[in-house]
Amino acid sequence: MSDWLTDTRDSYDTVAVSYAEHTRELLNGLPHVRAALRLFAEEVDGPVADVGCGPGLVTAHLHALGADVFGVDLSPGMIELARREHPGLRFEVGSMTEPLGDAVAGIVAFWSLIHIPDDEVPTVFKHFREALRPNGLLMIGFHAGDETRLKEQGYGGHPMRVHVHLRQPERVAGWLSEAGFTVEAQWLLGTDGAILFARRG
Repeated sequence: MSDWLTDTRDSYDTVAVSYAEHTRELLNGLPHVRAALRLFAEEVDGPVADVGCGPGLVTAHLHALGADVFGVDLSPGMIELARREHPGLRFEVGSMTEPLGDAVAGIVAFWSLIHIPDDEVPTVFKHFREALRPNGLLMIGFHAGDETRLKEQGYGGHPMRVHVHLRQPERVAGWLSEAGFTVEAQWLLGTDGAILFARRG
């Protein structure tokens, strides 16, 4: 496993409980994000993978909207917590840098690509496309910007070591197009966030 992957896994294992507490009510204050999730749930027809699911907040929200969804995360600590908090849903340990395995109708990657280095993103999108059925829908949320930050502490003051990559929507859209996706919509969330909808041809 690459050093950055190991650092990311270990960091989120460390902060899993405090991260879950920090984000538990997060969606309540994000109406535009909830609207994106509702639109995705309405448009997708079949199983959905929530990749980088963390403690399962978005997975559970999509399930409540009627989606047939399961969660995948690099961190065993996060998956253990997600299984405990959402016992009726399926969660498994896995990395988006490897093939997903399941054939799915939709993939959600909400603020989980932010730790993937630039040179690995095309491979991740290749794996996403291979996992999606024809006409499958992909929704990505991420921090918008033009910098990389090293995060060494977070969520209750616990030590972390993760790089957070901020990217312009146009750049992410370009990678998606190169991977064989058609970008259908770009939503800007204030000045520092974006959501992209893309479909496999």
